[in-house]
This record gives sequence, C-alpha cells and structure tokens, in this order.
Amino acid sequence: MTSQTEIAQRVVDSILAQKLKPGERLGEQELAGVFGVSRTLVREALMQLQARGFVDVRSRKGWFVVEPSIEQARDAFAARLAVESGLLRQAGDQGRPLQEITRRLRQHVKDERAAIEGSDAATRAFLLADFHVCLAECLGHKLLSDILRDLTARTTLVATLYQSTHDARQSCDEHAQIVAAIAKGDLVKAAELMGRHIGNVEQALGKSSASAPDNRQRLQAALSAIETPAAARL
Repeated sequence: MTSQTEIAQRVVDSILAQKLKPGERLGEQELAGVFGVSRTLVREALMQLQARGFVDVRSRKGWFVVEPSIEQARDAFAARLAVESGLLRQAGDQGRPLQEITRRLRQHVKDERAAIEGSDAATRAFLLADFHVCLAECLGHKLLSDILRDLTARTTLVATLYQSTHDARQSCDEHAQIVAAIAKGDLVKAAELMGRHIGNVEQALGKSSASAPDNRQRLQAALSAIETPAAARL
C-alpha cells in the first residue's frame, strides 16, 4: 500500500518535472483515486507537504500547490546558493575521491543531454533539477540532499510560475562546466560556476503565468511516475 511519504514524494517529483503547476488544486478525493488509498492518508500526505511549504489549504476550497511570491522566490534562490556553493567549497575536506564523484555526475549530464534531445519534457525537467540533488548525494550529504530536493522543487515552482526563459541546453552546459571544474580539483571555480548558474536561472524569471486547469485526468497524468535513467536513481 502506498504510504503518505510516498504520496508526498510523488507530488514533489511531479513539481520537479514541472508536471504539477503553481496554484493547481489537489482534491483529496481525486488524489485518493489516483493512488488507490483513503482520503485520510491523502490528507496526512498533504499536511506533510504543507509543513514543507509545497501546498496550502484555502478555506472551503481545499488544497492547492503554492504560488510563491517574488520575495519567496529570491529567498529560495539565496538558500540554494548558500547550500550548493558551500558544499562545493568544502568538497575537498570530505575525503571522497573526485573521480568517484565526477563519474556519476558526468553520467547525469549525459542523461540530461539525451533527455533534451528526446521528446519527454517531464524527464528533461526532472533531470535538470535533480542534478543538484545528485551533487549533494555524490558529496556524501544525505541530509543536505533532502533539503536541496525541497529547495530545488521550490525554485522549480518559481520558474514555472514566472515563466523562466533559462534554456534547458544552457542549464545542461552549465552543469557540465561545474563537473569539469570538480574533475580538475578546482572546487573554488566549481562553486563560482554554481553561483553563476543559480544566478542565471533567477535572472531568467519573467512575469507570473496563469495556473493550470483543475481536473482528475490532469492529476492522474501529472502524478504518474517519472521515468528516469537508472543512474539518476542510484
């Protein structure tokens, strides 16, 4: 049986893949049908997501994916910059071989390029966001990888809501440059490149876009499992 944590994670993964949009209604009955569980379990998952800042509840209307303000957007990007730059600057102190770290990251970038060339927009969006989570995992920071998953999902909501013009190929190229710097042992350069990358994504934000339509079919499609390469799930 699907647990509340699994339901919550599926929602976050769908946000990372830009399949769930800011302002989208998450009906308890519809979600119960999608996952084949009780409304009680769905409500517990939604409360977990509310505590993590991904959904809010509106009186007499129900649960909705949050629509971040521009101030919340800046805060999320600043938090990512602090965490990710700090991770890279301290990577040399972890005692993990850089070759081991870069091997998986290079494969991740390769998977990103393949997804960009393909037609699955959800997998492409998920992998581009997941690179940052993968980086923390490769550096041996399980706790921070969980934090980064949530921070990256928040900035994904921001990018969706404010119609980011940051191109997928540009993101992938910037990821590749970061990995190349790590491979050379130039962690200061890698941190600088990460800061520039996060800044580029933030600067590409435009105006708020309209919320997605609300219906059971849309939720079914949005919350379907995301097919990602095996390397991204290790």
